[in-house]
Amino acid sequence: MGYIEQSLGDGERLVARAHFHWWYTAKAWLALIFLGIFIIGIVIFVSMMVRKWTTEIGVTTHRFVQKEGLFRLNTYEVALHNIEGVRVNQSFWGRLFGFGSLRIEGTGVDHVDLPTIADPIAFRAAIETAKSGDTH
Repeated sequence: MGYIEQSLGDGERLVARAHFHWWYTAKAWLALIFLGIFIIGIVIFVSMMVRKWTTEIGVTTHRFVQKEGLFRLNTYEVALHNIEGVRVNQSFWGRLFGFGSLRIEGTGVDHVDLPTIADPIAFRAAIETAKSGDTH
């Protein structure tokens, strides 16, 4: 059971979960293959994979949650009613292969930048659906 499931309140349930896109893992492997002869390639690979393995991103019926960290726990949580806007950033390749990043802007919070996730448009739609309260 992950952090998001453990932190659910009474009557709160998980609506959607975001996942890292395969391109994120491919970039880590490319760094290892092409820069692996140098220590920097190994460092880049390990840091990217640890980030992937220890990050949880989800939206519940009450809030957006992003948890990061292996030894330290960092969370970014924004109540749905405080989310003012969600910006989707997709490059040409991101549109072609279905990956991109999101920036969640809200009151009381400057913004939360998400890493490269699979299907960012569907995750944005899940946030909007949760905000409208239409989650069955």
